[in-house]
Amino acid sequence: MARSYYRPIVQYDIARPAHALSLAGGRGWFTHVEVLARGAVPRIVSADGVAQAAPLCAPRATLAGLSMDRPCIMGIVNATPDSFSDGGLHATATDAIAAGLAMVQAGADMLDIGGESTRPGAQLVDPTEEIQRVVPVIAGLRAQGYGGAISIDTRKGDVAQAALDAGADLINDVSGFTFDPTLAMVAATAGAPVCVMHGPMDPATMHKDPRYDDVLLDVYDFLEARIATLVAQGIPHSRIMADPGIGFGKTQAHNLALLARLSLFHGLGVPLLLGVSRKRFIGTIGGAANAQDRAPGSIAVALGAIAQGVQLVRVHDVAETRQALALWRAMHGG
Repeated sequence: MARSYYRPIVQYDIARPAHALSLAGGRGWFTHVEVLARGAVPRIVSADGVAQAAPLCAPRATLAGLSMDRPCIMGIVNATPDSFSDGGLHATATDAIAAGLAMVQAGADMLDIGGESTRPGAQLVDPTEEIQRVVPVIAGLRAQGYGGAISIDTRKGDVAQAALDAGADLINDVSGFTFDPTLAMVAATAGAPVCVMHGPMDPATMHKDPRYDDVLLDVYDFLEARIATLVAQGIPHSRIMADPGIGFGKTQAHNLALLARLSLFHGLGVPLLLGVSRKRFIGTIGGAANAQDRAPGSIAVALGAIAQGVQLVRVHDVAETRQALALWRAMHGG
């Protein structure tokens, strides 16, 4: 018999029924769930009495000092010469530090520092070079007095260790901790929270004809299995966040299928991160060939994800996203 998956139909309406269930300890709520199964027609049932609702409702633990009961913004600082949108803009440590501090001033709750592009077609960066790119940025941010959350965006254990030593708080691995077997040990030993993403393909080839049996359920199963593996390797469930990996080894149709039912991933029982900022499908649908012109579309997708209960959005355009989020929250009661 095919396994059933339960997706909460999330609402933020101010007219909340008394019997509604809270989503993940936040302000979102739901009264019904969509039941999904491979090869079956989706059906909607009342959430009352659904045993699988428990992980959907459980409050999420604070991660890297951030409360997960409200939407947060992660600002992207790519200390690389070749990232798809801002490659070269922050290639020097001085420029990257200035960009990070500007994002904090604009309202970023966390900064994500990366030293290796993972755009489609990107080539592997040597760990030594990656360390030379990211450590001065992290150390410089701390030296400038920034005491907020910092994420290191890396697939490599040596890089993560150097970044943690320099002052990073969280390890964000686009490979879902499948690239370097030492990375989970680094996180476990340091007691660092992690973000596990669905991106187990080589960036150099991930864009070449990706296929899934059912992209939504395949990605869910992958993340569920990786979370279980990380827990077995000594990383507590309460220190794990998940990301469905929009744009990583996925076509536009795959991306849209995941975005339409993002709330399914609350069943993993961990906070959710979504990174869609300026990605190609936004330009394709929104008619913006240049990545720098995709802020409106990026914000639209980010707000759509937040409306499904996503706790953290990873963005280039922090000030614009913060403004949009402030208005979204005001419209939904504060």
